[in-house]
Amino acid sequence: MFIKDVFIDWNKVEQGSYLSEIEAIHNVSKISFNKQVTFFVGENGSGKSTLLEAMAIAEGFNPEGGTKNYSFSTYDSHSKLCDAIRLSRQIRAKWGYFLRAESFYNVATTEDEYSKGPGGVPMHYHEQSHGESFLAMVQNNFNGNGLYFLDEPEAALSPQRQLTLLFEIDRCRKQGAQFFIVTHSPIILGLPDSEILTFDKGVIHPCQYEDTDSYQITSMFLNNREQILNHLLDE
Repeated sequence: MFIKDVFIDWNKVEQGSYLSEIEAIHNVSKISFNKQVTFFVGENGSGKSTLLEAMAIAEGFNPEGGTKNYSFSTYDSHSKLCDAIRLSRQIRAKWGYFLRAESFYNVATTEDEYSKGPGGVPMHYHEQSHGESFLAMVQNNFNGNGLYFLDEPEAALSPQRQLTLLFEIDRCRKQGAQFFIVTHSPIILGLPDSEILTFDKGVIHPCQYEDTDSYQITSMFLNNREQILNHLLDE
């Protein structure tokens, strides 16, 4: 494992910052990780992507995604939480990637531009569908002994392709990689021997797969579809 703990110094966060209103992370000073793959789950707005982004930036990644060599910026939207974070490292990863669904188009454009340089191999990501290019980006950049931050990777992927992504994550993990993943996908969350941290109920805490909203709501809908739809749509 490359990252064992994350420490947050709230004295470095401006008074009145919206960060202090995120219940799950406010006043949290330390979070420890126990597995090579850690999932962040929770309702929208619970702070999971905010923490993931801050960790990735603190590790040296571009806020919009890519490798540590990426230096482009199209819109400065990241929080200042990264300035208050310190990562406890066991060793430093030699390779890594920050992949986020919302800025993938910008990263794909930059990948194409960088690949046109000396020795580059153009990948033509924009000539593929969103899901195909997203998965190709993973398969071209994810290897063993790397450190990876993924923010809602399922957004571009069909259920079948989510299974492919799960396979790629497991392949890299077996070769020494570490992952931090924000996801709502019950498929990706099903990866064995991983740790799930939920941001719900106002505190970050471990959660079993079957206790996640992603699993429970999906299971409930699949098993009681007609009843749920009748009740929901009648209401």
